[in-house]
Amino acid sequence: MMRISDTVKHLIIINALMFIGTLAIGNGNLFYEWFAMYFPKNDAFKPWQIITHMFMHGGAMHIFFNMFALWMFGSPVEQVLGSKRFLFIYISAGLGAVALQVGYYYFKYLPMEAEALALGATNDQIIEVFKEGKVFTAIGQEFNEIYYASMVGASGCIMGIMAAFGMMNPNAELMMIFLPIPVKAKYFIPGIIILDLISGITGQSFFSPSNTAYMAHVGGALTGFLIMWYWKKTQFNKNRWN
Repeated sequence: MMRISDTVKHLIIINALMFIGTLAIGNGNLFYEWFAMYFPKNDAFKPWQIITHMFMHGGAMHIFFNMFALWMFGSPVEQVLGSKRFLFIYISAGLGAVALQVGYYYFKYLPMEAEALALGATNDQIIEVFKEGKVFTAIGQEFNEIYYASMVGASGCIMGIMAAFGMMNPNAELMMIFLPIPVKAKYFIPGIIILDLISGITGQSFFSPSNTAYMAHVGGALTGFLIMWYWKKTQFNKNRWN
């Protein structure tokens, strides 16, 4: 059995403690309100959520599969890169995940906001309508869904680690639990990222729940890939990973 590396172990403990706190304090709502990542236009958004949401999870299966993936991919990556570089990729991938997911929300939200303003609404009126739970019928439910969107989970971080693992071990054979066919990492991981991208654009879910932040997965993986690409290509030995 593969030994768990130190930083991975500590990350799993932190995630577990945050999950226990979510369940035990404030009837399951208080931690979520404080630490989940909300759409920045929502009053519930706080700057620290950009980091804290990475350690929050929405349910037992959510945290189980994320921590399993963190152990499986994170330990071999940390053993090669060391704890500091591993943690740098992990947090950077989480930030990249937030950036792409929120950017995608704004890409869809801003034209709808402009349409509402064109109908004669003011920004304050738009917010009041949201707070009352109403819908701008000319725009649709999606406007409200983006405004109230929240994001939790380590998936973006882990996708960055998976991208790093794939670059370090391109011929490693991986399998999905429900599809036990070995596929090399250099095909498996890009395939997962492409499916996430398609799901994010079309709303069609393949393997993940429909409320998954697909663009966060893509953002995390892209960040991990770019960091590893730089470390691999740089001429300065102090920045190389191999």
